[in-house]
Amino acid sequence: MEVFTSPMACSLASHITVLEAGLPARITYVDTKAKKTADGRDYRAIAPNGYVPCVALDDGRVLNENPSVLQYLADRKPESGLAPAWGTHERYELIDALNYLGTEVHKKVFSPLFNPNMPDAGKEVAKAAIAPTMEALTKRLGGRNHLVGDKFTVADAYLIVMLNWFGFVGVDIAQWPALAAYHKLHLARPAVAKAMAAEMAERQRRAA
Repeated sequence: MEVFTSPMACSLASHITVLEAGLPARITYVDTKAKKTADGRDYRAIAPNGYVPCVALDDGRVLNENPSVLQYLADRKPESGLAPAWGTHERYELIDALNYLGTEVHKKVFSPLFNPNMPDAGKEVAKAAIAPTMEALTKRLGGRNHLVGDKFTVADAYLIVMLNWFGFVGVDIAQWPALAAYHKLHLARPAVAKAMAAEMAERQRRAA
């Protein structure tokens, strides 16, 4: 199994999940602009969408969307608790959380801010959505340390990654104390720290 990620992108959540679960997966970095893997392969030949994350199975099948990739990885090691069991209400809460994060937070707020072709008017709309979206996330947390249930799940891995992005868009997360505390708490998790260190090193290597 091979997991494709781009340094500090949303695919960092998959990298974190691999480490949290202790999965025997190969992590491969992708240049999403050039559509090339670190070892020179044509990434579009692997993942037709051309973006990350992607998990490529040994039989050639691929998954290429955050909700499916994260749940697939979590289900490879169910005892990790990274995803509640299928059929439980908590599993549907996880799906709800992953879809909310992917649409309302990732695509609505952050994607326009990272898009160099987005007109200024579009960026302003995205910036205006930050505060109400962060307030909604604060309500979802409800003073807890996890988005779903009382354990760290793949939804937390995804949210942590996006909270990192405040440092790249010039917004101070301290405006939302509960989210800032949540972020600080989970940055100390060994798997989170290890995955982030590896991806920051790759990012710095590319910039050198």
